[in-house]
Amino acid sequence: MLSKAFIPYRGYYSTPFCRWQGAMANENAIVLGAATAARWMADKGWEPEIFDYLVFGNTISQLHQFYSAPWAASLMGCGGIPGIAVSQACTTGTTCIFQAAMGIETGMVGNAFVLTTDRTSNGPHTIWPNPKGPGGEVISENWLMDNFNADPNVGLRMVETAENVAKEEGISKEECDRLALRRYEQYQMALADDRAFQKRYMFAAEIQISRKKRILVEADEGIMPTTAEGLTKLKPLVPGGVLSFGAQTHPADGNASMVVTTREQADRLSADAAIPIQVIAYGYAREKKGYMAAAPVPAARMALDKAGLSIGDIKIIKTHNPFVVNDINFARKMEIDADGFNNYGSSVIYGHPQGSTATRLIIEGIEETVMEGGGYLLWTGCAAGDCGASLILKIG
Repeated sequence: MLSKAFIPYRGYYSTPFCRWQGAMANENAIVLGAATAARWMADKGWEPEIFDYLVFGNTISQLHQFYSAPWAASLMGCGGIPGIAVSQACTTGTTCIFQAAMGIETGMVGNAFVLTTDRTSNGPHTIWPNPKGPGGEVISENWLMDNFNADPNVGLRMVETAENVAKEEGISKEECDRLALRRYEQYQMALADDRAFQKRYMFAAEIQISRKKRILVEADEGIMPTTAEGLTKLKPLVPGGVLSFGAQTHPADGNASMVVTTREQADRLSADAAIPIQVIAYGYAREKKGYMAAAPVPAARMALDKAGLSIGDIKIIKTHNPFVVNDINFARKMEIDADGFNNYGSSVIYGHPQGSTATRLIIEGIEETVMEGGGYLLWTGCAAGDCGASLILKIG
């Protein structure tokens, strides 16, 4: 259990998430993430020099990836600080926050900036030397599609790992369709009153359209209207399976950031020092081969055990749910109502930039917990390779 790491209230933001090959498709994710962070700090009136370490998270290589963390720090105006790059697929944001918290806990870091960003659009096409191949033919890899479509450890597409869990748990397509619609309805809560909830934390991204034209992306792009009738008509992606295109997430682009610091610094930087946000515990897990969608459960159980809490102690739950099977399985195993968590949005609806997905979900969870008068927030989610991670915060 951690005791020294805090997050200032409103010491975080997420940009909108944009659909694959959409408005952010031509932006280097490192440059866009750092530029957004610099604009956000300027908007808050913060000097970049207040930070002494950068934890940078992304999963899809960009031009100059080799220098990603220190380069991002320089672009943010924090050129005097070092940084570390973290890549853990879908749980990257959570692990970045935990790494920053550990720096605070041990006293190695005084004021950390967590920057998470990704661009699934226009992913790299990698060529590997293969001098012993026939005629010296190279080995090629389409970074995004090849890895989404085959875990080299099990030879399965990600959706097939979710289908494995569905089959083992007896989950039906009707259950998946019903919960997918519920998740869409929960996202609509965030759009009520002129997007009042999203405006609590969302910060626009500035995109270069041409040499003379820049635009602000102020709202999510690529949300797909969802109805019960429409979901019923969609066929499963895997023959004989239960998951249609409407019950899974879609690749997206975006970035999100968070400050992790000491209690004293958090109080100073907070928009309301009467709302302390403490990092309590982290959990991790690896499920049996080919069962990625089940990994959030043991990860959450570890985090709860480390915090000395039960699921009944948790006020708000947010999950990374690339497939709604994840949430059905989690609800069954934890004996809770699947309809009762992921209010205001989740990755199955607004997309999955990978590096920044967990960060946004945690930010949304903080804001919902504050609205509900404080308490414990649990985030949990799966990651490539049948892995999972979880984080617990105490708010208020």
